[in-house]
Amino acid sequence: MNAFMFEIISIVIAFIAFIFAGWLYKWVEKQPSSNAKIAQVGGLIRQGAKTFLNKEYRVLARFAGVAAVLILVFLPSPIWKGEYMQNILMALSYIAGTVFSAIAGKIGIQIATIANIKAAEAAKNGIKPSFMAGFRGGAVMGMAVVGSSLLGVSAVFMITGDTTALLGFSFGASSLALFAKAGGGIFTKTADISADLVGKVELGIPEDDPRNPAVIADNVGDNVGDVAGMGADLFDSNVASMAAALVMAGALDALSGAAINVSMVFCYAAIGLLASIIGVAMAKIGKHGSPTRALNSSTYVTTAIYGVLTAAATYLFDFSWRIWGACIVGLLVGVIIGIASDYFTDDTKKPVHYVARASKSGPAFTVLSGISYGLLSVLPAMIGIAVAALAAYKLCEPMGDGYAMFGISMAAVGMLSIVGMIISNDAYGPIVDNARGLAEMGNLGDKVLDITDELDSAGNTVKAVTKGFAIAAAGLTVIALLGAFMSEVNTAAAELGVEGLVGFDIINPMVFFGLLIGAAIPAVFSAMLMLGVDRNAQRMVGEIHRQFDTIPGLKVGDPNAVPEYDKCIEIATNGAIKELIPAGLMAIIATLGVGFIGGVQAIGGFLTGNIVSGLLLALFMSNSGGLWDNAKKYVESGHEGGKGSDAHKSAVVGDTVGDPFKDTAGPSINTQITVVSLVSSLLSTLFLTMSLF
Repeated sequence: MNAFMFEIISIVIAFIAFIFAGWLYKWVEKQPSSNAKIAQVGGLIRQGAKTFLNKEYRVLARFAGVAAVLILVFLPSPIWKGEYMQNILMALSYIAGTVFSAIAGKIGIQIATIANIKAAEAAKNGIKPSFMAGFRGGAVMGMAVVGSSLLGVSAVFMITGDTTALLGFSFGASSLALFAKAGGGIFTKTADISADLVGKVELGIPEDDPRNPAVIADNVGDNVGDVAGMGADLFDSNVASMAAALVMAGALDALSGAAINVSMVFCYAAIGLLASIIGVAMAKIGKHGSPTRALNSSTYVTTAIYGVLTAAATYLFDFSWRIWGACIVGLLVGVIIGIASDYFTDDTKKPVHYVARASKSGPAFTVLSGISYGLLSVLPAMIGIAVAALAAYKLCEPMGDGYAMFGISMAAVGMLSIVGMIISNDAYGPIVDNARGLAEMGNLGDKVLDITDELDSAGNTVKAVTKGFAIAAAGLTVIALLGAFMSEVNTAAAELGVEGLVGFDIINPMVFFGLLIGAAIPAVFSAMLMLGVDRNAQRMVGEIHRQFDTIPGLKVGDPNAVPEYDKCIEIATNGAIKELIPAGLMAIIATLGVGFIGGVQAIGGFLTGNIVSGLLLALFMSNSGGLWDNAKKYVESGHEGGKGSDAHKSAVVGDTVGDPFKDTAGPSINTQITVVSLVSSLLSTLFLTMSLF
């Protein structure tokens, strides 16, 4: 079989994923729902999510339009040099990346705002039907995102035959993901923090009490941040890992005159999607089963299926067992990092219990203990990424020049091979979180609330695991993109007859200059996003106070007193749109500044610093945020004094601090790292020829 056949097979499996997603969508849609109040509130959530997404996409379309024109003029080389067809292909690939990413987010919102209603009502019949409605709703997103990424990469490569065009496609996906994740994160945490501070802390009313004017905005935020945003994020990671692997595979195949490495990338990626389809189809839970165990066992089943199928393909098509080994190392390390994240965030484990106990002494101790455990949680994941990169490098090093870095890229492909299942688990979280809110607003009773609380707790735990997985995968992907950057520089250097890159010496002042600036960017980027949440939340808290003070009977629960939910949705939407662009632009402008001042050596240092600092901050913020959230839920379930106690108030404060950590800044950093890596690769020729030093 040649590479073309594997590309065709990849496209066929992508369409199978779309057909399966369509079946799951119809299954969820057919589940019974009859509660008028839930239907009304669900409609408000769906409308709010659509309104935000439409506004956000209009702003991002303008950004993408400007970026596409700049790419057309300057990339891969200035258009006036005569190779205008390459520039056109690059610009079209970029636009395709943004469109595919946007469609994935739109599909996620569409199903999530149906599945939340179905999961809430299904809880009346027990945990099993409610879990299945939530999980299969999330699986629609999983199948759509991975199917789109595999179809997009295969189609762009088939049409252009150019790996640099793939970097353009990946940059389109990454740039949209960066702003979608940042905008969705600012929206969701603005509403969540405001609702919690005024509702729970000041007034002592339940989390999803319909009296709270911010409660609908909070539920909308779960969808635009955790469904559309995370979907775009993992779409971007999956595309970037394949693009980096194919850039290096193409360079290696050009030297050997065969297409074995390109074939292997497509084969392994297609098998990953197939394994996820099988894993989702096999997922189940007993009548009194544990949702956390059901979600985790689905991941382990998918992992095992992938390992067996790729081993069979390696044997059948005579691929390299060393590269298969690198791929499996990445996959296993991804699972191990997930388990480490689970230990620090699961409400059955000691760290959560300790933070809940510390909350009895006041919010300062909640924050201090949460930060400490968050910092501790970084070590296992960083060791995992380091071991995966080193093992993949050493496994493939004996194969010859270029294969060591290609091994790292294949470890990233391996880690992201089961991303269809990972997204399914991740999207399940906000769906059941919404279902819990709908159950409370629809007065479905304590039994239903207990079931949805259990599902929501599992969703929080799994969300922490999937965020850790996504960050680790981004870590390996950007190390592979560093290899892709070197590959692009060396190709351009050979054409220009100048010296290429063999590595980056940190004693070199140019490399060190880039290293220090690159290390600072994730911290500044995080601060800008969290300050955006801070400013926006303060505006919303003022609006909630205004409504409680001016709408007669609202505070005491008069049935005729209806909050102005749309005002809070409007504040969250406008604030998020205003705040989402500056942080992303700052990261891109800093990359351009370092590249045009210090050249490719400085960019090597910049990317290295950005990767290390970004991974550390992203893991710390995601895990500490998940820890605070589950410590609050642990107290609310009756431990350490239960609801209304001093420990509960302290735990809510900790959760409020953790919200922008885990849902705004933390998961956005890995997209920021990917974006600057892709900008560096795309502009490598310009940095090589037009730097100040």
